[in-house]
Amino acid sequence: MRAPSSLHAFNRYELKYLVPSNQVGDIRAELNERMERDAYAGPRGYGVWSVYYDTSHLRFYYEKIEGLKFRRKLRIRRYGDTGEVADENSPVSVEIKQRVNRVTQKRRVMLPYGQALALCDRREHISVAASDQPFVDEVLDLIIRLDLRPMAMTGYRREPYVGIDADLGLRVTLDHRVRGRDRDFDLRAETENRYIIRPDLAVMEVKVNERAPYWVTDMAARYGLQIQRISKYCQSVEAHGLAPRSVFHAPEDQQALPA
Repeated sequence: MRAPSSLHAFNRYELKYLVPSNQVGDIRAELNERMERDAYAGPRGYGVWSVYYDTSHLRFYYEKIEGLKFRRKLRIRRYGDTGEVADENSPVSVEIKQRVNRVTQKRRVMLPYGQALALCDRREHISVAASDQPFVDEVLDLIIRLDLRPMAMTGYRREPYVGIDADLGLRVTLDHRVRGRDRDFDLRAETENRYIIRPDLAVMEVKVNERAPYWVTDMAARYGLQIQRISKYCQSVEAHGLAPRSVFHAPEDQQALPA
């Protein structure tokens, strides 16, 4: 009998907006009227921490800012706050996120943190359920072939909403206090971070299977929000001086000032 797979794969379209803090309350009220809070989030949402892997020449970073029709990112992601009790058995997701034209594709597998580090940092072959093994082997091949290493980290508090009724495929998230660092990549560690987007701005991400409902784009227009080509990974790279600031990301007056 085949073991159940922990591999998740899905395709989505994504729209991103920067929301000033004085508009967050009103937008939250509209989302609460039309959507439901994610049952896993709790009253305060949850922390999301990600370590991104790239080449020494930032291949994945430049693929993003140059707008290549096919591009990808590799990351290890942990849900929860740093400083919480966690060990090498704590679950994390190893993810390949790629963009094909306008469609975002994400594939991920849940692993114990120790196994994820063995795979991605120590480049060891690990054995998992047969249904997950091809993806895990693909991750290892990508890391070895491109000589990937941890490059930047991001963290934020996520407030997630899920669609109901006619909007079942819809997911909207508000990400607050978007921070990052370029060292000390332990996902469990409480260490110094800096804002990579101004703390008075939240990132609203709209994720849909096909087309965003009219009321979402209408809401964004009423609040004067414009679609942004913003990448938290790229913001962290730029905020820490690993690459020059790109004109394709948050305008200079919407970046966090150096710490």
